[in-house]
Amino acid sequence: MIDHMGIAASDFDASRRFYEAALAPMGIGLVMEVTPEESGGYHGIGLGKPGKPSFWVGNGGPKGAGIHIAFAADTRAEVDAFYEAAMGAGGKDNGAPGIRAHYHPNYYGAFVLDPDGINVEAVCHRPE
Repeated sequence: MIDHMGIAASDFDASRRFYEAALAPMGIGLVMEVTPEESGGYHGIGLGKPGKPSFWVGNGGPKGAGIHIAFAADTRAEVDAFYEAAMGAGGKDNGAPGIRAHYHPNYYGAFVLDPDGINVEAVCHRPE
């Protein structure tokens, strides 16, 4: 349904460091970069699985609020690694890794707030 999405960060460099570190455990990394020289002012990075930028982080945004982004993890270990990497990259805890049975019995997720306060989640829907 959604081809790609993006956010505008208030501190592009801080958000770039955060997302590159936090998403790496799930195999999501830098696919492409658009520089201000190429675009006339926009600076953005496209993150995704190899070959397809699905999530963009760009410059020039206000502090975020009311946004929730959930990234699919293949395993619960990836959710745990996302949480540790995100916290190590300056994220703030918004829900440690664990089962969220109120969604469904196998919903295993972790939540962190990015440098702009955006609620970012990694979730695995598979049993152990």
